[in-house]
Amino acid sequence: MRVDRIRLSGIGDEAAPGIDRQIAAVTRLGWDSVELRSVDGTALADLDDAAFKAVSGRLAAAGLGVSCVDSRIGNWARTVRSPFEDDLAELDRLAERCAALGTRFVRIMSYPNDGLSQADWEYEVLARMEQLAARAERAGLVLVHENCAGWAASDPARMLRLVEAGGPALRLLFDVGNGIAYGYEAHELLPYIAPYVEHVHIKDGTGDTETQFYSLPGDGRCRVADSLRYLFDRGYRGTVSIEPHLNIRPHEGWSDPSGDYVDQFVAYGRRLEALVGALGAADTAGVAT
Repeated sequence: MRVDRIRLSGIGDEAAPGIDRQIAAVTRLGWDSVELRSVDGTALADLDDAAFKAVSGRLAAAGLGVSCVDSRIGNWARTVRSPFEDDLAELDRLAERCAALGTRFVRIMSYPNDGLSQADWEYEVLARMEQLAARAERAGLVLVHENCAGWAASDPARMLRLVEAGGPALRLLFDVGNGIAYGYEAHELLPYIAPYVEHVHIKDGTGDTETQFYSLPGDGRCRVADSLRYLFDRGYRGTVSIEPHLNIRPHEGWSDPSGDYVDQFVAYGRRLEALVGALGAADTAGVAT
């Protein structure tokens, strides 16, 4: 399903661990792509060759594309002191897999600090980003930095420094709902970063840095509709991808690894369709259903 040139997608492992049920979730929604993070609890880069071949084959058989792959590069589990070789190796592995999947976007973050001074933290992050972006550019990839964990998690000036350091192979992923857990208003970033946003995640909810309560889009305080309207008004025509966090939060581990939340995932997607459709009905930025 598309709204004008807006592509709707979703992070499949928030529907179910297995690829067949991830496919079922986006297929029921009538969408043409899935965002891949893990399959059966294993990160995409860590799947063995046989498992990856099975995943790519099932996606092809279902006629589904891949909107983005979500790496662990620079994320909440890899600090600025973590071995950089791990990230380079993951990017190389994902470059091969992105080529097979027909996608060029790889989600990254920007390395939580681990005892470095502010100046040394900045220097190390930017040095790593320059190397990662150069390698991504050679592979035909675009790294999209999420406003989540790391040096540039919530500071728009730092996000723009990343873009400057990385060049055309480094752009931004705007997650509407990440501000809850990190103590800022994500919508307030948009006047500074909107021209560099190449991918969007949808979460919504309430709470604070200690406890978060996630909800259907539009039912929380994250200004989902306002954020989409702002982006659409300024010409955004990329992917809008759901990350519900209602039942599965992979970074916190699965309490039930066999959990199947396809119905809830589909309901979440339908709510997003309604929000996007309402913006179109209002003739926002010429977006029409």
